[in-house]
Amino acid sequence: MSGKRSIFQEVEGPGAAPAIRPGAIDRGTGGARGAIRLWLALLFALVVAMIAVGGMTRLTDSGLSITEWRPVTGALPPMTDADWQTEFDKYRAIPEYQLQNKGMSLEAFKVIYWWEWGHRQLGRVIGLVWAVGFLGFLAARRIPAGWTGRLLLLGALGGTQGAIGWWMVSSGLTGDRVDVASYRLATHLGLAFVILGLIAWYMFQLGRSATDLMQARRGREGKLFSMSTGLMHLAFVQILLGALVAGIDAGRGFPTWPDMNGQFFPADAFYVPGRPAWAAFFENPGLVQFMHRMSGYALFAFGLVVWLRGRRSAHLATRRAFDWMAVMMFGQVVLGIGAVLTAAQLHVAISHQVGAVMLWVLILRARHMAQYPLAGSIRKGTA
Repeated sequence: MSGKRSIFQEVEGPGAAPAIRPGAIDRGTGGARGAIRLWLALLFALVVAMIAVGGMTRLTDSGLSITEWRPVTGALPPMTDADWQTEFDKYRAIPEYQLQNKGMSLEAFKVIYWWEWGHRQLGRVIGLVWAVGFLGFLAARRIPAGWTGRLLLLGALGGTQGAIGWWMVSSGLTGDRVDVASYRLATHLGLAFVILGLIAWYMFQLGRSATDLMQARRGREGKLFSMSTGLMHLAFVQILLGALVAGIDAGRGFPTWPDMNGQFFPADAFYVPGRPAWAAFFENPGLVQFMHRMSGYALFAFGLVVWLRGRRSAHLATRRAFDWMAVMMFGQVVLGIGAVLTAAQLHVAISHQVGAVMLWVLILRARHMAQYPLAGSIRKGTA
């Protein structure tokens, strides 16, 4: 039996009780959070590129240049003159060529073909990057606890997006359409933003430990989180309306601001030849652009309210997140007005679409900071 110890003697050696280590909740369940976050960052960049290329495909009227859906064999473009002629003959059989592009040369066809092929090829690359990353982390058992379903969801949504893309394209291959159906385009773009938003949110989550998030959740700013959630929903509606504008080229018919060709509300807003009045909400250029403008004003006004509320946060990082959101919101308004005044010129219109991506992510980031505030330090000047 060991002798008596002084009350001032430190307890050491093999008989000492193990020290309690911080972050015990993360041990054994943390997985490869950093590596998965880098993989998600790559997917994020690819999806942003996909949205931009998709916008260019729409603005250049290239979306109907490939008339078949071949997920595997379509990865190879035409390799010979005979292959190109075959693809061109298929295109010449659809309404867009017959009603809009009759007489187009093979060289001109190649330009629009490459845009659509690039768009589809990028989708294949995204699917491959997801599959390799997910299966690799799964096989190595490096996925954090509770994250397998979330990462699998991204792959499922990506596959669904491919099917919706073909559903969209197929709407313009028959009848008298020279473009895809606008509501299908809105569905396609809307799901792209949902996927992008989920990737961004997962990256925000994985950027901090589970312990840190649990502790931060206790200090959540409920009112600010609810308001930013409402702003997120309103921004999503605005994105869908923007897709409707792009789908029927509504951005080119009223190149004036703040009026619409001298009027506040466009004439014949509810008229679509041979269609019921409700169809005007999807197919009348004047009404669709009017809704997009009004929704934009509402988004801007509510965004300012949310920003002012965010400025009252006790956390510097949260205030900065809402500041950046407000900066991008102003920039997006300017880009939107520029797109109107230039009748949706290519570089302005695509900048407006990329601006929507940036604003969407910054809203999500501000919302995340409201839910999981980052505690600052007065000593370090971060409070």
